Amino acid sequence: MSNGLKNIKTIRDFEITGKTVFLRLDLNVPLDNGKITDETRIRAALPTVQYCLEKGAKLIIASHLGRPKSADDKKYSMEPIAKRLGELLDVEVVLMEEPSSEGVKHILYGHMRKQIICLENLRFDDGEVENRNDLAQGWASYSDIYINDAFGACHRAHASIHALPEVMQNKGIGFLIEKEIKMLDSLTENPKKPFIAILGGSKVSDKIPVIEKLINVVDGFIIGGAMAYTFLKAQGISVGKSMVEADKVKYAKEMIQRIEARGKTLLLPVDHITSSSFNDVTNLKLNPNVSISENEMGLDIGPQTIKNYVSCLSGAETIFWNGPMGVFETKEFSRGTFAIAEAMAKNTGTKIVGGGDSAAAAEMSGFADQMTHISTGGGASLEYLQGEKLPGLEVLRPRKQSEANPGVKSF
Repeated sequence: MSNGLKNIKTIRDFEITGKTVFLRLDLNVPLDNGKITDETRIRAALPTVQYCLEKGAKLIIASHLGRPKSADDKKYSMEPIAKRLGELLDVEVVLMEEPSSEGVKHILYGHMRKQIICLENLRFDDGEVENRNDLAQGWASYSDIYINDAFGACHRAHASIHALPEVMQNKGIGFLIEKEIKMLDSLTENPKKPFIAILGGSKVSDKIPVIEKLINVVDGFIIGGAMAYTFLKAQGISVGKSMVEADKVKYAKEMIQRIEARGKTLLLPVDHITSSSFNDVTNLKLNPNVSISENEMGLDIGPQTIKNYVSCLSGAETIFWNGPMGVFETKEFSRGTFAIAEAMAKNTGTKIVGGGDSAAAAEMSGFADQMTHISTGGGASLEYLQGEKLPGLEVLRPRKQSEANPGVKSF
């Protein structure tokens, strides 16, 4: 069971003026030929960065980007991100291509007020993913305070997330993680009712821990995406060639019974947009029935299902959404997903989007700015919500003196 932010310091708890702050961010943004195609994560990091600048801290920012195979994989360079940060903040961002301790120390020595050091892609060094202590010790040698604001990486025990705060005495979180955790906690700790959880995406198996966590908290589930076909199959309904997790049909059947036994709502598709295959957009059909013929596969929810879902959401006080209703990246199969985003936008309650594909769908729909919160976490938000302990948070809680690492850096 997670302990939320208990005993974790925030950046406000430190006197950072004139101090060197190592700020771990999640700037893992999508790139197309070196151009940033979605800067949501960059903008989400700005409040903490601006706070550091306003307080006169010497700021080192660090992030991973993609999954480079080596440091020669230059398409994963942080250069475009560093450039964009400089534009958004109106500061000079110095990209350290060789982020050795000596190079960084040299820049820090002549540090100017409107200047940020940005380390090159952390994953260019194998020690990051290997959570190596020697890499962490190098960073700690020139850092006074460690601040983690990379919620999307908190479920990874990597060097910049785990090994570095292990050897730092002064450590805490930034404003983004603080908001993420408070928002996710609000879903399980006395949420306003009615509380509806919308779950979609391809696999039931990915959502089982979240379903188990929320089943006693929510007033109802709305199920869409490919995972809905596993639930329909569990009811003995023909789903044709639609994606089904055969080994989860039994679980889906049991879950339907458990939800009904608790007197809660469970909405499943009653009609579908179908085609003969995943890539075939020329033979689209509106299937007005709940059952799907053997030569067809469901790729989006149909208009009556949309009406049912929208009606349910209109009266909700709390909504949590994780997973699209169909193959939304393809325009022809995006209607259901975007209708959910629009219904949430019109709702006046608390509306939380759980990262990943749902966050991308909210952005594409044009309704992102009308959500209460869109998590930058993806996998981290789901793991946290289902009660997992995130390495990046646990390492920030104070330990007993007997457990303390002798290589502690203080100022």
